[in-house]
Amino acid sequence: MSEQNESVAGFAPRFRVIPYSTPGYLLASCRRERIGLQNESKGMRREHRAKCKGDGRTSRAFTLVELLVVIAVIAILATLLLPSLNKAKLRAWGIQCMSNHKQLALAWRMYAEDNRDVLVYASNMPDPGFPQHVVLDEYAWTLVHMDFDPLNRGNWDINYDMVKRPLWPYTGKNAKIYRCPGDKSFLMINGEPKPRVCSMSMNLYVGGFDGTDGNWPWAHPYQVYAKLSDISLPSQIFVFLDMREDSVNWGNFMTYMAGYSPTDPSQYGFDGDYPGMYHHLACGFSFADGHSEIKRWLDPRTMPPLTVGANPLFSVFTQTPGNVDVAWLQDHSTRPR
Repeated sequence: MSEQNESVAGFAPRFRVIPYSTPGYLLASCRRERIGLQNESKGMRREHRAKCKGDGRTSRAFTLVELLVVIAVIAILATLLLPSLNKAKLRAWGIQCMSNHKQLALAWRMYAEDNRDVLVYASNMPDPGFPQHVVLDEYAWTLVHMDFDPLNRGNWDINYDMVKRPLWPYTGKNAKIYRCPGDKSFLMINGEPKPRVCSMSMNLYVGGFDGTDGNWPWAHPYQVYAKLSDISLPSQIFVFLDMREDSVNWGNFMTYMAGYSPTDPSQYGFDGDYPGMYHHLACGFSFADGHSEIKRWLDPRTMPPLTVGANPLFSVFTQTPGNVDVAWLQDHSTRPR
């Protein structure tokens, strides 16, 4: 044969010549030289490594430009994903809130069924002109008056009041259901942050102030339900809702009923009590038939800016003529006597 890589009598060559310039040849050559250098000096081995630098086994590091491109891509992806993640978090809060409401509504119904159809009161009535309140107050679902005073133990200690109230045995003794997961308010107690106990509130007209309307003139023309069977439209009358941290106060939510019957939207307003809006401008509700839902608010006047760490809305009346959210609250609170 004139060439080693030529075929002979139709047979394929058993080997081929590797050109000196190919990486495979360099790799084999470097390996042979490395074996021969095992007993040589460190200097010669360094020279050998430098010679074999292009043997195909070395890796190249990222350049600064490539690194910046990767960081930019990650930042763009994060910008695109964060709004979706935030919406998913709000939806999860809404689902948990509805679960809390359903458990509270079930506890409320179970108490009535065990007590000859009689409902717990929405709030106490500490009125010196109403002496029987001392006895009746014990049948309110809570006696806590929420604020941001760390000396008010009812704000942060579940054992101070809630565990003593009529609904506690029916809740599975679960303190978490009294609080909307979107409410992150807390108090600093001895240097430790303590979550506030309650952000849920009860419809005033379901139980009332120790069974009364509290002598509010705009509430007097409307029913205050004393028994479960008194509620003719249980799927339409709400029992609990979650309130804003800067508005929740006593145990009841007073829907301002002026303008409901006869209809006069110019009289709509809020008298200190504002509903929650933690669920993407929506609020959790539970109803007398036991179901719960999330209600989305439509009028921005229903959702004034949140004040953290204070109750500026308490005892402040605000007129909101034509507010469709007030109309909805009125229609789901009570009916005329």
